[in-house]
Amino acid sequence: MGRRGSSSDASAGDGGALEAAVYVVETTTNLAFMARRHRLDMLGYLLDMARMEAAEIVRLHQGGAPSPEQR
Repeated sequence: MGRRGSSSDASAGDGGALEAAVYVVETTTNLAFMARRHRLDMLGYLLDMARMEAAEIVRLHQGGAPSPEQR
């Protein structure tokens, strides 16, 4: 998936890409749980995929190695 923009695109005081990715991880975790609780399985799956993408961004920003799927 392509990623648009760069850290220079961030608004002043916005926290940047890392903070946004952390927020997305937290939020999509809760939303996926809610979706599954209400038997919205496909929505839960899609939210989990978004969470995994955001978690990968966080890990890479923190100096982690690429995940096994990306090697």
